[in-house]
Amino acid sequence: MFFNAREVAPSAPIEAIPAGDYEAMVTHSEIKFTKDGTGRYLELTLEIQSGPFQGRKLWDRLNIENRNQKAVEIAQRQLSSLCHAVGVLELPHDATPLHNRPMIVKVAAKSDPERGMVNEVKGYKAKSATAAASPAFQPPRVAQPAAQAPRAVTPPWAAA
Repeated sequence: MFFNAREVAPSAPIEAIPAGDYEAMVTHSEIKFTKDGTGRYLELTLEIQSGPFQGRKLWDRLNIENRNQKAVEIAQRQLSSLCHAVGVLELPHDATPLHNRPMIVKVAAKSDPERGMVNEVKGYKAKSATAAASPAFQPPRVAQPAAQAPRAVTPPWAAA
């Protein structure tokens, strides 16, 4: 392999973007195994769609299977938030129905001892109040036993 670095401008280090709300969309999703192999997570690649950071990518990792049930519950709430933000309430096989649908992503910037400032996805919401195609969250309905039909009551004035 021959490469001449004089012919290619070097890349600049990528810095964390400032904390805030950004218009973004999921461009890729993949289910991966955790490092210890005992669980799985959904890795989402998000791309900012407008503003000075247009084109920048962010990643969110949601623990869909984990020994830590609290981590799974947090991931499920985060995934529900994303689904409601883009108006896709069921994912029958994978996360591809979430792809290429604009939403607002809440981004935090935090200090990491090894990597310096890094971004973390903190939440999702619809692009605008009217853009959400999904209704507000309602828990699943539990089937209720059928009520008996009321008996016909004949009023006294109708008696023959």
